[in-house]
Amino acid sequence: MRFELATSPGAPERPNEDWASAALPATGRGGTLVLLDGVTPPAGGDGCVHGVPWFTARLGGALVELSGSRRDLTLTAILAEAIRRTADSHRQTCDLSHVRTPQATAVLVRWGGPADPVEHLVLSDSTLLLQAPDGAVRAVLDDRLDRLPREALRTHASADALRNAEGGFFTAAADPAVAERAVTGSTPRARVRAVAALTDGASRWVDMFQEGDWSACMAVLRKEGPQGLIDRVRALETSAAEQRTQVIRWKLHDDATAAIAEL
Repeated sequence: MRFELATSPGAPERPNEDWASAALPATGRGGTLVLLDGVTPPAGGDGCVHGVPWFTARLGGALVELSGSRRDLTLTAILAEAIRRTADSHRQTCDLSHVRTPQATAVLVRWGGPADPVEHLVLSDSTLLLQAPDGAVRAVLDDRLDRLPREALRTHASADALRNAEGGFFTAAADPAVAERAVTGSTPRARVRAVAALTDGASRWVDMFQEGDWSACMAVLRKEGPQGLIDRVRALETSAAEQRTQVIRWKLHDDATAAIAEL
């Protein structure tokens, strides 16, 4: 079994709001992969005195601990409990009712022994890739954000009206009930050779620049590693800026994180 992680901040003057970790249980059987993409608040703030990096570290740590120690819980229940714990840790100091209270996308993968399935959970626009022994790659996506009209997200006010709301999109914030909105599933262990998780800053190689499909993306990850994929994205972003193309959305460089586990 092999894990490899890499991350790169979108701007050197800002803290990286992504978070990723991989863990092996003390039994030596199975493992866990967790990846979060913190949502950057607008200039008006988010009602929290701690900030998004603090939130993703707290939430991520809870997800790793619970997914390893509570195999009796589903991944949905684990995400709900991790959100609850994180909310409780700053409920007395911060306004958790603020629409922009710190929040994150989430990818959670857990596997056990050879007879156990590979379980997965995806919430919002980070990406999970599952590669079969024959090399076929399946992308697990929560595409609710992509299905919204671009004009509906043009301003912070219009986007906030759709955040964690019916007909909109969902992120892990302060309400444990949002865990029920995640995309979940399981795959027999024998049908999974490797798993990979990408924040949207890293998945740009596919979904923004269209340099290849998800199978090609997994090939880059396995050959060049997560840092190799991120380096490719940064080069494409720089080239697009120099050529003044319209391909870049929102910001030139986003925090980018990629992780791969070969089972």
